[in-house]
Amino acid sequence: MGLCRPGIRSPGRRPAAKLGGMHLSTAALEAGLDTVRAAPADDGRLELIVRRPAVGEREELAEGQLDTAEGLVGDSWRARGSRRGPADPDAQITLMNARAALLVAVDPARRALAGDQLYVDLDLSESNLPPGTRLAIGDAVIELSAKPHTGCAKFSARFGKEALRFVNSPEGRKLRLRGANARVVVGGTVRAGDRVRKLGS
Repeated sequence: MGLCRPGIRSPGRRPAAKLGGMHLSTAALEAGLDTVRAAPADDGRLELIVRRPAVGEREELAEGQLDTAEGLVGDSWRARGSRRGPADPDAQITLMNARAALLVAVDPARRALAGDQLYVDLDLSESNLPPGTRLAIGDAVIELSAKPHTGCAKFSARFGKEALRFVNSPEGRKLRLRGANARVVVGGTVRAGDRVRKLGS
C-alpha cells in the first residue's frame, strides 16, 4: 500500500458542487493547448498518484502499487465495477496529461478532482500512444486500451461546462485531454517522480 502525503486526503465525501474553483473560458483553455502539446512524447514523468478509496474520496500518494488484478491497490475500481457488472479491465487504470489537468483545474491542489489515478507529463494523444502501446512506470508496465475516456457531469461541475466541451471536442479526443484508459500488464511499485517511458513495439 502506498503512503499518503500528509494533509492531502482529498475533499472526502463533500458533493462536487461544493468543490468549485475558477472555471476557464474556452478561449483561455485553447490558449493553453501549446503547453499541453509540448509534453514529452517518449520519456516523461509521473507527477501525481491518486487513489479513490470510495466514491467522492481522493488520496494523493507518494507511492502506490499497481497490480494486474486490482489495478491501483486500495482504489475502488473493482468495487465501482461490481455495481454495474464486472469491472472493465480496459479501464483498470486511467491516466491524464498533468499539463491538461493543471489547465482545467487552474489550482494544482484541484487536479485530483478529475478522478484519474496517474497524472503524467507525457503526450497522451492517440497519434503518439495508439491502443496497445505499453508504458513503463517505475517497476510496472501498463497498456493503453481502445476504450475512450471522456468527460462527464462530474467533470463539468468541478471544472466548468466549457472545460467539458473542450476535452470532449474532436481535437480534445484526439489529444486525449480528458485522459486515457489502460490496464496493468506487469505489476510493481510506482512513485511520484518516476520516469514514464514509452516501450517499443
